[in-house]
Amino acid sequence: MRQGFGQRTQKPVQFVLGGGTYEELARWRDTLIDHVRENNPRLMALESNYNETQPQLRVEIDYERAASLGVTVMEIGRTLEVLLGGRNVTRYVDDGEEYDVILEGDRGSQNSPRALDNIQVRSARTGELIPLASLVTLSDFAGASTLNRFDRIRAITIEANLADGYPLGEALTYLEEAAAELLPEEAQTNVAGASRDFRQASGATAFLLILGALVVFLVLAAQFESLIHPLVIMLTVPLAMSGALLALLLSGQSLNIYSQVGLVLLIGLAAKNGILIVEFANQLRDEGQAFRTALIEASVTRLRPILMTAVTTMAGAIPLIISTGPGAESRLVIGTVIMAGVGSATLFTLFVVPVAYDLLARHTGSPGAVKRQLEEEIANAPSD
Repeated sequence: MRQGFGQRTQKPVQFVLGGGTYEELARWRDTLIDHVRENNPRLMALESNYNETQPQLRVEIDYERAASLGVTVMEIGRTLEVLLGGRNVTRYVDDGEEYDVILEGDRGSQNSPRALDNIQVRSARTGELIPLASLVTLSDFAGASTLNRFDRIRAITIEANLADGYPLGEALTYLEEAAAELLPEEAQTNVAGASRDFRQASGATAFLLILGALVVFLVLAAQFESLIHPLVIMLTVPLAMSGALLALLLSGQSLNIYSQVGLVLLIGLAAKNGILIVEFANQLRDEGQAFRTALIEASVTRLRPILMTAVTTMAGAIPLIISTGPGAESRLVIGTVIMAGVGSATLFTLFVVPVAYDLLARHTGSPGAVKRQLEEEIANAPSD
């Protein structure tokens, strides 16, 4: 989306390189970026947050000459700090207010690097002033304006855009494999920004689906007062999700936040068909019918309601799929998951649930067996 003035749109790929020195990180960055540009054109507009465009001046001290003249490195550093930067030397109080006293050089005489030629340092041995130019060597170089860290280590972040249809997860996997192949073992990799959010959301998908299935299972177990019957019903959930994921794959869509919402909805929609068969079979068994007879009659009788509810649910997802305009991509993903998932769940329910009920629930008593047994014992009990 378009951003307001003064805001920077963050690129989806945020790949972090961590290591010892920024010079080493810059070499690793160049190696990785050159490799990606040559081999993966789907990663576009590659750049990093470490750009050596800031003109800087390097001061290299001649330690032997400084030592022979009695000038310490600390003295040179403090002199440069005071004259070129500024140093807080003391404070004073005036009318109850404290003020910092900052000692600094004349800014008007620091317009060029040649201003260092006019700086002098005092020798600790003789007390004489010695020109700084005789103790240091100046060299120009381009450095980064900011030095970034990630997880408390020196880091450079490589940013990139994605070509149309290129999943973010696949791009991050490619970068990790390329870094493991090209960079030394001491190189550390991580993700940040939108890539970090994607990884965290992807890791939570499995937990979310398992938690949703567990909640549905516990609710069914409380209603059926059994663990076998809810297990038979929940067998259709993974089959329905397989159909939804296959539809996403065939349609070229990705597993994103919208498809995850659809999968969570699919847990309840898939369990609905199994409930119709299992509940009616239990009711027929409570009426005294044989196990196999009750199961066959329940499957045949509930066929029409299952098909009707499946068709209406799938029809309700059609507007999500064919809609256009803003947000159509997100609606398309949810509609695809619901339609394909409900369709596959309905198909598998007609076959899987009766077979699983016949195999797993054969040796379980009917839900009303205990009630009937108590009623018979009460009726046959001798009266006082």
